[in-house]
Amino acid sequence: MIFTRKKIINKYPWINEKNHKFIISADYDGLICASLLNHFKQWELVGYYNLESIWLSDDALKNKNNLIWVDLNVIPKQGRSIGGHITSVADEIIPGFDTSLNPNMIAKINSSNFKKKFPLSTILLLLWVYNINIPKTLLAKMLVLHSDSSWLKAQHYIENTLWWVNNFEGYRWKWLLNNIDSKTYERRVEDLLYPKINEIYATSGFSKLSSKHLNIKSIELKFNPNKDEDIICNLFNLFATALKWTPPKLPTISTKINGQKHKVSLKDVMNSGLEKFIKKNKIFSYAITSPNVFVYTTFNDIKK
Repeated sequence: MIFTRKKIINKYPWINEKNHKFIISADYDGLICASLLNHFKQWELVGYYNLESIWLSDDALKNKNNLIWVDLNVIPKQGRSIGGHITSVADEIIPGFDTSLNPNMIAKINSSNFKKKFPLSTILLLLWVYNINIPKTLLAKMLVLHSDSSWLKAQHYIENTLWWVNNFEGYRWKWLLNNIDSKTYERRVEDLLYPKINEIYATSGFSKLSSKHLNIKSIELKFNPNKDEDIICNLFNLFATALKWTPPKLPTISTKINGQKHKVSLKDVMNSGLEKFIKKNKIFSYAITSPNVFVYTTFNDIKK
């Protein structure tokens, strides 16, 4: 299967439109996507979602039926999204996802062939879709590959990564992925990338993967929009310096909606039937996070 920009843009024309209002995941991955979309498409950041709570500005509330959810997968039909989670059991596509850009759905990757899932980050997907070349510097490369621990996934899942980049033709993948499976690159992560991230406190923990050569744990950032505005601004400024992307204006949050996050066995969902399980539990968003685990979020006061 060869992915082409033309086919994707034709299927999801909104991806190439300007001035949309959007919500991002409340983490590093969402922030770097926000920087790109603000700079190249003039999209307006209006809120955040961490799969448990949603923080919304007044603009988000006024335009709630026309929001785009970035680095996320949400079910409501009016909620277009861009994300890379597994959302299908067999070939079943849930209404609401058919308007959302997800490489796994396009490639018909589902829970039964989980190991073939899209291994890279949403920012890398967007860079390919828009054919955007980042500055050819080590720091710019590291900032992009840090998103969703893409450099570590490329180390551990080499065959799958190569399948995807070979099918996403027409991008500077060779330069971007060159030498990342090496002690040299890992030392540069420790000496160059991590000090810059740590000095602006853009870290909240570690991801599950460790590097192959020096056993480096990838640091990650999950933030609280009400408390961590300085960290958000500092990261936007770092992206502006290294990637030359104009920092987005921070949304003024007026409303926080709390939900509940649940984790159940995928087998139980399959026994019930995916669509039936979603309707019964009034699920707002979900992801199949492993071949055996189904994680979902519910909100009492959000209607699909």
